[in-house]
Amino acid sequence: MPAKNPRVNIVLDPLLYSTLGSMAARDGISLSLEARDLIKEALEAREDIYWGLVAAERAKTYSAKKAVSHKDIWK
Repeated sequence: MPAKNPRVNIVLDPLLYSTLGSMAARDGISLSLEARDLIKEALEAREDIYWGLVAAERAKTYSAKKAVSHKDIWK
């Protein structure tokens, strides 16, 4: 029977594997779920960094004189 969700195989060094195992045991979940959760956190952190950089670039061109107020937008 095919897997419901896509799979990824990874190779970990012994220390990383042991740390992941300890975290999974602490949280009462499988190695797979612990790895999935850590990957999700890492992707969210990278997304936050990306949007922070986008905001910083946009802030460079911000002009209070050209800005439209919230009130004017939602009339």
